[in-house]
Formats: sequence, structure tokens, C-alpha cells
Amino acid sequence: MSLELFLFYTVTVFVASIIPGPSMLLALSHGIKYGAKKTIASALGNVSITLLQAAISIAGLGAILLASETLFLVVKLGGAAYLIYMGICLWCSPDVTIPTTPTNHPVQKAPLRKMYLQAAFVTAGNPKAIVFFTAIFPQFINPNVAYIPQFSILMGTCGIIAFTCFMVYAISGQKIAPLFSKTIIFKHINKLIGGTFIGAGVGLAASNR
Repeated sequence: MSLELFLFYTVTVFVASIIPGPSMLLALSHGIKYGAKKTIASALGNVSITLLQAAISIAGLGAILLASETLFLVVKLGGAAYLIYMGICLWCSPDVTIPTTPTNHPVQKAPLRKMYLQAAFVTAGNPKAIVFFTAIFPQFINPNVAYIPQFSILMGTCGIIAFTCFMVYAISGQKIAPLFSKTIIFKHINKLIGGTFIGAGVGLAASNR
């Protein structure tokens, strides 16, 4: 792969990854609640599933998913249900509070395993990612060169970009928390984000293929 083609691939995946969506919203939420450092656990959950989705598309299952209306619908509705469930949990959770004195500790104790799984399930609930990889990978593969090194580069780059984008939102969440800690909006941030998750889940369930 030429440098120009690699840069084009990088920009394409970055733009697709940085666009606000359920995973990035979760990154923002975890950044606010637990701090950016602890949210690395969530980012690893996101990256794990992203790489798995890329591997599935490489293995050819992406084409099967693309062709099967039933399989696509099952995955999509499962993801939508989980987003709605998370939204309800956030809506019903206590209001977020920020300490009045400076501290280097997260706002809340971070359940790292739970954070990892939340990010993994939210990412897995987006079957369109597999379709995206299935569509984009062939554009950057040279059939006259060994496949494994090419796929390794594409997947490795994808993983780095996914982690970077997730952490950008997490750091943003940590930074805005002190600025808006005394506002009414921040006091009810769980309800705001929870409502957005519920809306995203309903939208995903109702969307066309």
C-alpha cells in the first residue's frame, strides 16, 4: 500500500470513528463520571469489538451479514435493546456531583470490568460497522501482495484510531465536568445522556437497513 493510499484510509476511518454516536457518547459519559484515565478500560472494550468486527469482515462473514436480512435485523435489534436498557439505567441513576475542592481522583469509583463490558456491548450493537469494514477493506487491498501483512496494517491502524477517538471524547468529558458542575444541566447529566441513549436505541431499531 502506498503512503498516499494509507493516509486516505486513515482519514476515512478517523472521520467515520470520530462522528458522534453511541460509543462516543458512552466515552463522554464515562469521562465525566470516572475521569479519562479510568475510561481507558472502556476504550479497550470498544477497540476489542472494533477489531473483532474488522476480523469478521475480513473472514467473509461481513458479506453474509450484508446478505442476510434476518441476521442483520437480530443484531440490530439486540444492539438497540441494549442502548435503551443503558439509557433507562442512566436515567434512573443518582445525579452526578463534583467535589468542591480540587482532586485528582475520579468523580465516582470506576467499575473497570463493567465499563469494559458496557463499551464492548455498545460497540457490538452496531452491525453496520461490519458492513462498513466489508465495504472499505477491498478498496485498500492489493491482490498481488500477501494479504496477512496488509490486513494487519489495516486492522492495527483501525484499532489505534478507535482508541484515540474514544479517548478524545473521554478527555473532553473530564474537562467539561468542572466547568459545568454547578449548572442545572450538569446536575441532570445522567438523565440527558440516558435520554439520548434511549433515543439512539429507538432510532437504531426504527432505521432502515
